[in-house]
Amino acid sequence: MNPTKQIVCVKWGTGYGPEYVNRLYGMARRHITGPFRLVCYTDNPEGFRPEVEAFPLPELGVPQPKGSRGKWKKVVLWGGELEGLTGVALFVDLDTVIVDSIDPYFSYGSPDDVILARNWAKPLQRLGQTSVFRFPVGKFPQILDNFRANSQAVADRYGFEQHYITSSIPGGIKLWPEGWTWHFRLHCLPIFPLRYFRMARIPKGARLITFPGGPNPGDVVDGRWTPKSPPYEGRWVHVKRCFAPGLSLKERWRKLRQFVLPVQWIAERWRE
Repeated sequence: MNPTKQIVCVKWGTGYGPEYVNRLYGMARRHITGPFRLVCYTDNPEGFRPEVEAFPLPELGVPQPKGSRGKWKKVVLWGGELEGLTGVALFVDLDTVIVDSIDPYFSYGSPDDVILARNWAKPLQRLGQTSVFRFPVGKFPQILDNFRANSQAVADRYGFEQHYITSSIPGGIKLWPEGWTWHFRLHCLPIFPLRYFRMARIPKGARLITFPGGPNPGDVVDGRWTPKSPPYEGRWVHVKRCFAPGLSLKERWRKLRQFVLPVQWIAERWRE
C-alpha cells in the first residue's frame, strides 16, 4: 500500500459546508500515525483548510436516476482514473465521527481488496455500506461504465449505490472486522423510550461512527433530529410538541421516536 495513507471524501451541493471537510481533516490528523493526505472531490472548494487537496468532482455522465434515494454521484469514484489519486484510498463520508485510531483501516486485508462497512440495517444479508470503504483506485472501471450504460435500470434493480457496489466487485467484497465501524442510530442511540433518559454512547472498540439515514452529528450535538427541529429544550417540551394539533397518529409516533439528548462526546471529537 501507499506509504502515505490516503483518505477520500466527496462534497457537492449545499447540504454540507466546508467545515465538514475541515473537521474530517482534523479528526484524521488526530487519529492517524505517519503521513496522510485528504483528497476531496467537490463542486466548490471554497473554505477548505490549505492541507485539504481539492479536485473537481467528476461528472456522473448521466442524469440522476428517477425514483431512487441512492447517492449515485459516489459511483464516479470507481472510474478508471481519478485526478490526483492512485493506489489505495479510504473513503469516509463527511458525517462520520472518528473516535479512535483508524490506522488499521489502511493495513487490514490485501491492497486489492474492496472493504466496506456492514449494512447494519440488513444484518442478515452480506451487504456493504459505503459510509466507510477502502478501494484500489481505478481497478474496477466497469462499475462506472455499466452504470452509465443503463443508469436507470441499475438504480431500479439495486435501489441504493451501496447495493450496486456490493454486487459488482469480482470475487465479492470484504467487510471491516466486527466492532470497528458502528451505526449511530442503531448502535449508539438507546432504543425508544430509553433515549429520553440515557445519552448515546460509544460502543466498546469503536473506531468510526457513521450516520447513514440521519440524524446528522451536527444536529445530535444540539439535541435535535433534523436541522429544522429546535435545539434541545427538555424531554417534556419535545413530547408536548409531538401532540400538537394537526398531526396524524403516524406523524406523532415518528416525532416521539425522533428524540436524542445532546451528545457531549460528539462535540468533543467532531471538531477541526
